[in-house]
Amino acid sequence: MGHGHSHGGGIPSGSAAGRNKGRLAWALALTLTYMAAEVVGGLLTGSLALLADAAHMVTDAGGLALSLLAIHYAAKAPTPGKSFGYMRFEILAALANAVVLLGVTAYILYEAYRRFVEPTEILGWPMMAVAFVGLGVNLASMRLLAGGSSESLNVKGAYFEVFSDMLGSVGVIAAALVVMATGWRWVDPLVGAGIGLFIVPRTWRLLGEALHVLLEGTPPGVDLGALKAGIEGMPGVRRAYDLHAWTLTSGFDAMSGHVVVDDVAAGPGVIRAIRRLVKDRHGIEHVTIQVENEALASEAPSLAV
Repeated sequence: MGHGHSHGGGIPSGSAAGRNKGRLAWALALTLTYMAAEVVGGLLTGSLALLADAAHMVTDAGGLALSLLAIHYAAKAPTPGKSFGYMRFEILAALANAVVLLGVTAYILYEAYRRFVEPTEILGWPMMAVAFVGLGVNLASMRLLAGGSSESLNVKGAYFEVFSDMLGSVGVIAAALVVMATGWRWVDPLVGAGIGLFIVPRTWRLLGEALHVLLEGTPPGVDLGALKAGIEGMPGVRRAYDLHAWTLTSGFDAMSGHVVVDDVAAGPGVIRAIRRLVKDRHGIEHVTIQVENEALASEAPSLAV
């Protein structure tokens, strides 16, 4: 029976994240530079807060490096053992970044509680000066990654790493100003807890999106019911079944299905019409369609999917 497989000339050599590789590299360079400055500043001023924030920057640098590593592996050519290549590495990187961010948030909340119980000294001006530099670095990194964050879950994870750091810099500046003006040391842990809670909904959403892809969920905006109705409304098509649509990685969706027709000799025309429908409605080019008659369809195993 007829079998149609269209994927726009092959699996793409570049992904949505791959197009932002240079921006990720620049963001990583800025992060590493500022992290080194924080270590030097912390050692010179004796500020444990700056050294602790430098440790947090290690986490951010690790997240950015992981995103770049994922892009490197995602660009590897497919093999017989891995027919889709390594493109899912980008989704795994996004998942890892989300889990790390939730872990960092949990630590921030714990540290805030500890400082409520045992207030620590705030090292005013040196701490605030470094925080201002950090704010500039984070804003520059956010600008670099902003465009790609809407295209790729991998870049979005890296963007949220930098975004959480930017909030941390703003919080440090605000808390330092209040403490120096009023002496209210409890403001520092309060601001820290607020920053931690603010990033949770965005991180949770990133985690959900990554898991949705890994669990082969239907891409957002794709209505399989409406697509099925559209296919079954075509001339010569009796019914469609076992339709699936999924995301391999950000920017690369795929679709497959079985179509029962009146005359299998008309299969090529039906396949072309379905390709056009799927591409026009959802922009999906990787489409696999099996054309069958009723006899062959009746032999298909019944799947609970």
